[in-house]
Amino acid sequence: MTWKTQLPTVRGKLLIDEALAPFTWFRVGGPADVVFLPADEQDLSDFLKALDPAVPAMAIGVGSNLLVRDGGVEGVIIRLGKGFNTVEALGDNRIKAGSAVPDAILARKAAEAGIAGLEFYAGIPGTIGGAVIMNAGCYGSETVQVVKSVRVMDRAGVVRELSVEDLHYTYRHSALQDGDTVFVLDAVFEGAADAPDAIKARMAEITSRRETTQPIREKTGGSTFKNPPGHSSWKLVDEAGWRAKPFGGAMFSALHSNFLINTGEATAADLEGLGEAVRADVLEKTGVQLDWEIKRIGRPA
Repeated sequence: MTWKTQLPTVRGKLLIDEALAPFTWFRVGGPADVVFLPADEQDLSDFLKALDPAVPAMAIGVGSNLLVRDGGVEGVIIRLGKGFNTVEALGDNRIKAGSAVPDAILARKAAEAGIAGLEFYAGIPGTIGGAVIMNAGCYGSETVQVVKSVRVMDRAGVVRELSVEDLHYTYRHSALQDGDTVFVLDAVFEGAADAPDAIKARMAEITSRRETTQPIREKTGGSTFKNPPGHSSWKLVDEAGWRAKPFGGAMFSALHSNFLINTGEATAADLEGLGEAVRADVLEKTGVQLDWEIKRIGRPA
């Protein structure tokens, strides 16, 4: 591929034919043609402006909700980290967070600033960029309830600001998932005033609940399927008989049957194959369609 020898000059890092498995919580998947770790927003913009528009590019966070197929990913994977991980209290119960900020860190910083309403982020693996894109939520709260505005960069390196109304949020979906590729830079959130100790106590309850009900120390990707209207995905998977049933090196967790796990030697094909087998079985037995919440990218082996 000639384009890989003609990449723009950057201040960050460019990694050629880089394995993506270490970048994901599942620890599976093939290489990306290129991984770009931009130094900051300007570095990202300059790179995108100079990159051949025909080359695919997409961003990943910490890979907590991502399954990379075994054949790897065409084009450029952009991993946002330093330069996109600041948190700043703005006053008036508002707080700004970069896209690479872990959700739990935003919850903690909001608590320290006496901003309530963002406690639920303590229970969500991943980063703010992903949370904003997919309307992440748990325990009855969602991103749409607290986000006020989002700054994004388009594939041409141009920045614009979007209001929450522009994002057209629905369950685990936003307008950012439709149409042209955009990269979330940061977002502004708004909560309500409360005592930091009271907020932290609620966060501790969420963290404790998550630790006792989810396999957080396994190689997993969080919730595998969205909850269909009127149903709980874990219950559908469980009642269909798939809890803790091996499928190659993959399995749905014995602790929480909507959590797909790599038991040690799984391939991406094992994990996706198990998910598809469960979807087909649940549909046949109940007539209910399970839709993936985990994002799957790349080519089969």
